[in-house]
Amino acid sequence: MSRVGAGGFSRRAFLGVLGGASLGVAGCRATAEVAGQLLRSRARLPKPFTVPLPIPDVARPVAPGRYEVTQRVAAAEILPGLRTEVWGYGGTFPGPTFELRRGEPATVAVRNELPVPTSTHLHGGVTPPGSDGYPTDLVVPAGSALRPAHPGEVHHPLVKEYRYPVGQRAATLWYHDHRMDFTAPQVWRGLAGMALVRDDEEDALPLPRGERELPLMICDRAFEEDGSFRYPQPFDAPPAGHTPPTGHGRHGPPNGWGKLGGDYMEGVEGDVILVNGAPWPVAEVTATRYRLRLLNASNARRYLLRLTPGGRFTQIGSDSGLLAAPVAHDAIPISPGERYDVVVDFSAYPVGTAVTLVNALADGPAGNVMRFVVTRRAPDDGAVPAVLSRPPQRVRPVTTRRFDFRATDGAWTINGQRYRPGVPLARPRLGTAEIWRLTGDFRHPVHVHLAHFQVLARNGRPPAATDAGWKDTVDVRPYEVVDVLARFDGHRGTYMLHCHNLEHEDMAMMADFEVI
Repeated sequence: MSRVGAGGFSRRAFLGVLGGASLGVAGCRATAEVAGQLLRSRARLPKPFTVPLPIPDVARPVAPGRYEVTQRVAAAEILPGLRTEVWGYGGTFPGPTFELRRGEPATVAVRNELPVPTSTHLHGGVTPPGSDGYPTDLVVPAGSALRPAHPGEVHHPLVKEYRYPVGQRAATLWYHDHRMDFTAPQVWRGLAGMALVRDDEEDALPLPRGERELPLMICDRAFEEDGSFRYPQPFDAPPAGHTPPTGHGRHGPPNGWGKLGGDYMEGVEGDVILVNGAPWPVAEVTATRYRLRLLNASNARRYLLRLTPGGRFTQIGSDSGLLAAPVAHDAIPISPGERYDVVVDFSAYPVGTAVTLVNALADGPAGNVMRFVVTRRAPDDGAVPAVLSRPPQRVRPVTTRRFDFRATDGAWTINGQRYRPGVPLARPRLGTAEIWRLTGDFRHPVHVHLAHFQVLARNGRPPAATDAGWKDTVDVRPYEVVDVLARFDGHRGTYMLHCHNLEHEDMAMMADFEVI
């Protein structure tokens, strides 16, 4: 059983730090690593690689540039033979994929027919502050009598229109719930989906497309015996041992979950790996190149993705768009919130080969992700050119700031402070760049809203090859110093940085910054 010590750090988390610190980039199973606490399923689990890979539907506009989507409760067959209640955009898990185009603004009207408030964040989007999915900017169900629970909290009855200028480069984005105090359980129940931005530069490349372009939303879950999602506490209640202040009711406290406690302070990991909402699915592929848009949508789990019986990933893009040139990897480490845009050439395998995408950071069921079966030869008009794009150039930073992510007095904090809505820790100027020095005591995937950044160094040394490109999320490992060059373009207003371990986020590991 995990307990928080006097310094605010549990024995399990400390052991995880030791295991993570000794990991490096070895190809072995890294069972000593702890990025969250495992929650085991009670349901009978299916045999891996028996469920076909589903592809989420593409959202259709109701008028040029306008989309409407309803968040609602629905039943889905995730585990064969069982029904799971999901909270989904459009009633599906994942939600529909939004295909957006640079230079064509989009409005998404989100209607909330769930029993709880929500806030939708377009992760990686360069978005005006009013449409960024601020955690206290909530869409509440019709007839809701809930009172604001946090300073500055805003309630939109039933529907909110999110306006996206879509002025950014082609990239793999995603969207998910961002409600204050309850992001983790509400995403766990299904409130997430992908969004793809396209542009002329990408269209001109001979990359695989159509059926050979696969969005892959990877996440983990646990299930009760009846097939329902299992989570450590009721989905719309604070953790055991926490009593909200008078007047806050079911909303939760102003500072997240308050004092850390219980067995899941590190974050929650499930024992079932889902890809596009299916457990350990299988996809039939031809012996050609495929573009895989990889997203880690897990609450806390990290993955080290490999192909067996061998093979390489050719990375063409990162969180915020195409790389300047392709980079080959034998393995890809991906933390919650990160995306990797890669090409895999299945012509390297004989017809009939089963190619398994595995997670080298886990043993047992969580060590498998999905499988591809090479069914036949086929013409291949796809290619990966030596030059992919002309990404934004680095600009000279105007200052350096430090943000320290760690447990302080029993709470997850940034710079020793729990989250205080409306109190910015920094005020960068629009159109400038800054070096942000990120440090921490555990594994903290740090996500910055609005700003895109490049990783400059890890512990004073050059970044890893897998850090390439412009990003919005970076894995800060235990007692590591990560320097990133962040650009503040697009909009003035209040935005956030936070740990994208969603349980840490709900425990107040967030901070505001104001672009002035």
